[in-house]
Amino acid sequence: MSKSVLITLMVISMSIFSCSKEEGEGGRATIRGHVFVDNYNSSFTQLLSSYYALEVNVYIIYGDNEFYDDRVDTDPDGTFEFKHLRKGNYKLFVYSKDSTFTEPSGVEAIYLEAEITDKEEVVELPDFEIIK
Repeated sequence: MSKSVLITLMVISMSIFSCSKEEGEGGRATIRGHVFVDNYNSSFTQLLSSYYALEVNVYIIYGDNEFYDDRVDTDPDGTFEFKHLRKGNYKLFVYSKDSTFTEPSGVEAIYLEAEITDKEEVVELPDFEIIK
């Protein structure tokens, strides 16, 4: 095989793989959901109130990334939304008080996963349920 054919094949294969779009911003899909709070006393023995959470941070991780890629706050009815996403796998998380007293920080991350399979899909997640 001549060098020119080999170089041409390499350039074509590199351009094909460089055009593949990974998870993240730039698409037309949306992931949305709600954050629901159970508010307990300090010993977690008595439920004081329950409500949809205002201004709770919701984080999203694109694909296999190790750190979060974006963050939004919930609106007054506990709704959050990540827009303009491409096809792929996403992991979302919020922080909750640790009612088991096993986390030294007193908080734990609660995770949900989502997959976008259509470029204009709207993925509705189940409620995140956290403790405050």
